[in-house]
Amino acid sequence: MKVLWAPWRLSYVSAPDAKSGCIFCDKPGLTDAAQRRQALVLYSDASVSIMLNRYPYSNAHLMVAPRTHSADLGAMTAEQSGPILEQVSRCVRILDSACSPAGFNIGANLGLAAGAGIADHLHWHVVPRWEGDTNFMPVLGDVKVMPEHLEATYDKLYPMFQENQS
Repeated sequence: MKVLWAPWRLSYVSAPDAKSGCIFCDKPGLTDAAQRRQALVLYSDASVSIMLNRYPYSNAHLMVAPRTHSADLGAMTAEQSGPILEQVSRCVRILDSACSPAGFNIGANLGLAAGAGIADHLHWHVVPRWEGDTNFMPVLGDVKVMPEHLEATYDKLYPMFQENQS
């Protein structure tokens, strides 16, 4: 038997079901740089936050969330949704430059039945994709192979989010 090392998954599989707080409300408010890095927060302003997904579908998988705690997409105003789309577009530009993916999956899962891991706060996924990045591992072994550690990805992307503020 071959063993695949993915230590960042342990906190996910061993965490209790009941979680307190909201990562999209709490983590972007961190002011200490080391805490923001640990929380994988790449950018935040008054209306939007961007962070790496701790349990990614693919390398450099980002999440873009409004700073307003809501799960109701239909209640979003143009003033609230405009900055989200601007930041999703910005994520694509930065990931294109940093990672050279062949394409992207972009979307939001609304509700638990739709696959939302955090159903009570709207957020969009920006997932870079490469030719051949899917294989037999997830199907047969329930395992994903990530080519780069999350913190290395954070260190590569963080300066780009600071340079490109719009």
